[in-house]
Amino acid sequence: MEVPPEMLDALAGWFAQTLSPDAAARRAAEQSLSSAASSPGFALALLALASSPRHDLQARLAASVYFKNELRRRWPKPSSPDSSDDASDNNLPATDCAIVKTHILNLLLTAPPLIQSQLSEALAAAAAADFPANWDSLLPSIVASLGTALTAGDVPAANSLLAAAASLFARFRNAFDTNTLRIDLKYCLEGFAAPLLEVFLSTSRRLQSSPASANPLELRPVFDCLRLCSEIFHSLNSVDLPEFFEDHMRDWMTEFRAFLTTSYPPPVEADGAPDALRAAVCDNLQLYMEKYEEEFRGYLKEFVEAVWGLLMAPTVSPSRGQLAVTAIRFLTTVAESVHHALFGTPDAMKQICDSVVVPNLRLRDEDEESFEVNWVEYVRRDAEGSDTDTLRRAACRLLRGLAANYREQVAALVSAQVQQMLAAYAADRANNWKEKDAAIYLVIALMQKPGATGGGTPVVDMESFFTSVIVPELQAADWQSEPMLKATVLRFLKEFKDQIPKATALALLPSVTRFLTHESNVVHSYAAIFIENLLITKDVVQVPGASVVTRTPRYVAADISSFAQQIIQSLSTALNYPDSYENPYLMKCLMRVLGVATIAGQIVHEITARLVGILMEVCNNPKNPDFNHYLFESLAAVIGKAGEQDPALVPLFEASLFPVLQRILVEDISEFWPYAFQIFAQLVNLSQPPLSQNYMQLFGVLLSNATWDRPPCVPALVRLLRAFLRKIPNELNQEGRLPNILVIFRSLVSRASTEDSAFYMLNTLVQNVGLDTMSPHIGEIWSTLFTRLQTRQAVKFVNSIVVVMSLVSVKYGPGVLVSSVDTVQPSLFTTILQRFWIPNLKLIKGSLEIKLTTVASTKLLCESAVLLDAAAAQTWGKLLDSIVALFSRTDQDGAQEQNDGADAADSQRTSGYSVSFVRLQYAGKSEDDLLKEVNDPKQFLVTSLASLSAQSPGRFGPVIEQHVDPANKGALLQLCAAYNANIV
Repeated sequence: MEVPPEMLDALAGWFAQTLSPDAAARRAAEQSLSSAASSPGFALALLALASSPRHDLQARLAASVYFKNELRRRWPKPSSPDSSDDASDNNLPATDCAIVKTHILNLLLTAPPLIQSQLSEALAAAAAADFPANWDSLLPSIVASLGTALTAGDVPAANSLLAAAASLFARFRNAFDTNTLRIDLKYCLEGFAAPLLEVFLSTSRRLQSSPASANPLELRPVFDCLRLCSEIFHSLNSVDLPEFFEDHMRDWMTEFRAFLTTSYPPPVEADGAPDALRAAVCDNLQLYMEKYEEEFRGYLKEFVEAVWGLLMAPTVSPSRGQLAVTAIRFLTTVAESVHHALFGTPDAMKQICDSVVVPNLRLRDEDEESFEVNWVEYVRRDAEGSDTDTLRRAACRLLRGLAANYREQVAALVSAQVQQMLAAYAADRANNWKEKDAAIYLVIALMQKPGATGGGTPVVDMESFFTSVIVPELQAADWQSEPMLKATVLRFLKEFKDQIPKATALALLPSVTRFLTHESNVVHSYAAIFIENLLITKDVVQVPGASVVTRTPRYVAADISSFAQQIIQSLSTALNYPDSYENPYLMKCLMRVLGVATIAGQIVHEITARLVGILMEVCNNPKNPDFNHYLFESLAAVIGKAGEQDPALVPLFEASLFPVLQRILVEDISEFWPYAFQIFAQLVNLSQPPLSQNYMQLFGVLLSNATWDRPPCVPALVRLLRAFLRKIPNELNQEGRLPNILVIFRSLVSRASTEDSAFYMLNTLVQNVGLDTMSPHIGEIWSTLFTRLQTRQAVKFVNSIVVVMSLVSVKYGPGVLVSSVDTVQPSLFTTILQRFWIPNLKLIKGSLEIKLTTVASTKLLCESAVLLDAAAAQTWGKLLDSIVALFSRTDQDGAQEQNDGADAADSQRTSGYSVSFVRLQYAGKSEDDLLKEVNDPKQFLVTSLASLSAQSPGRFGPVIEQHVDPANKGALLQLCAAYNANIV
């Protein structure tokens, strides 16, 4: 794997520049890397740099991370019927893949630990696609190298190989159980189960024979080896209980129990490695308890005792927190199972509550440190419920698990504990505030949440607790004191927002609002989280006379508009605080307030200027995807709500936003391109023709093919193009604009990944452009679509064609639809109708789409000469059958829940920044309905049929009798009766 030294030096320099404080230097380096990525051999150069000892470790680490991401993004995926036909355009060349497979394992063995972990993940990314079918040398190579390391007693080398294997087998933990997966698992078990047990037992014996005075640094690789073996055990047992592991269960369980019950010398325990191993063991016990309880039950009692004893033993281990979480999770699973009697005695239950639950609910020094130093992680784990459990959440779940079978006993114990804690707080408020904090958590743990099953556990009188414990903290004069307690009180409000009466919540809103300016990042974040959650609270309402329930917002503009200005100003103040200038919780709350409240006057000017100022700042270094998403949503919300109410504000928005949006495009801040185009689209939608020169220049840029070269931007570009088509349809004949649009359409529809965008564009074109403008081009459009249809007959694609043909029929008339299709090829319309339209009509989804296609189909039945020809009787009947079948399907879907979508303005969680399209909900425009005059498509069908049959009595009844399915015929008769229409 030879890579020229100058190439390695250039790569190392670019990676160093990506860390530069100079934004221009960073962007130049990122652009250089992006350009080089398309060159053959780029992945190999990254791998070479990662393994090059002559280069700086930081550059090597950056190269390994980039290499891992390149393999995740560009390693060829197995083909499938659903895979995009343009997915292979950006794949790594086959020659590069072959060389990576040849070298990656050996390089992984010699790399430093930080780089090793990245290469392990890279190997797993490649193996996810190719292993084992197209990489049959990988597992034998790992096993052979593992045997060599074991013989030589080289534990670090063995750990490198085990880490690679752990990454390789992790796919079995969460994958869907399929025959292919089981075949792959069988292959892995046959090749690796026995060597794994050999390494595990050999290393365990080595640990047992270690002298009591052994250096923790010497023992750490041994513990790591056993931990990795335990993690691989979990992966290989996740799908089903393999025969090998069932036959050797005693071997594994004996060692597992020894790890849990053996105390190692204090220096070794303090290192944390033993607890990391024990945590992996507890994960395995959890797995066996959940999936293989019958085979595991013989070991259960001894493991419950071992884990219980472990939780009660004092320790100085830094890893005890994570171990405690996994241990408590195992006990919770047992408590919720048929074996709950192991905890059923009063003494056992009291001991668990007093010695396990309550101690782990109390704040620890680490919690206080995290609260002060790493508030982002504190909030993520405590309030959001991150992937990593906290001790508090684990303890709460254990309590709920016990209460599932021993509700009254647990309630009595917890109630007494809560009263004891509150009494301690009352006796010494300054020093015992943590007691009140823990008491509130106990109540949170056991009080019933709306929608939960099984009934609540009445620990306290909720109304009294809320009034006497929660409200005083909210209204306290010293509201800056005891910030952790204030945060817990706000957390309580968030958890029970649905149960707080509307009047009470509104009365408390001013008190909560002041916490938005609390000096603690956690406190003002929790206040923002509560207010944001409050505003998306909904009440379920049954729609009278329909099998539909609707979720109606509990709080509307009239409820909060009087508070809005103070909330907005407080959020703006908090966004100036250290470490909160890019706080996503504050910006999300601001987004929600702007989306719900009605604001006008000076506050619109102030908040627009503030948001634009923040955007200017983050343009220098976009690093927080969630914050920036909510920032753009906030802009969209204020533009949308205020601009619709007062069109005179639109020029203000244009003047404020054009400079920063143009900066995003000119400086190529690619992360923000999709957002910028959506905001531009929103402004165009709000503007009145004729559009300004700035917009027309933007329209010119939009019609350039080069603008569409970035696939992640395509949906946003389509939004913008659709906005222009709505506003200036009569100007498409100028400067070759319509042909340019059709060139873009052909490009988009030719790729599965962008075909949706192509149809959105085409539908808007048909809706807004007159026949005189479209007529010269419509045959070309059909030709493009039907050529693509020859190789692309997926249901979604065919449905999209049916929708656009329906639009043409409704907008220009059925005669234009038929004649324009038949210009491509004589009688082609009838072929398309019979092969695609009729079979797919019953599969159409979406209320507007169903209305459109059924009305268009009805017009064909009643107005098209082709279908009214006597020779087309069978086609006529089959089309009617499909219309009725579609109506019947939508009726049989039963009760539906309608949602206004206002709470959908959340970005998807990302681990980093990538240029991708994220829809701005507040920038959206409702879809146009060409058929506003048709209130009920069912009534339109039967009245149209009645009128048609009245013109030719006795003609259509026999056709319906012969060609409509009996069930659909019955449904049609019911519709006729319902609307008092007769087919004669």
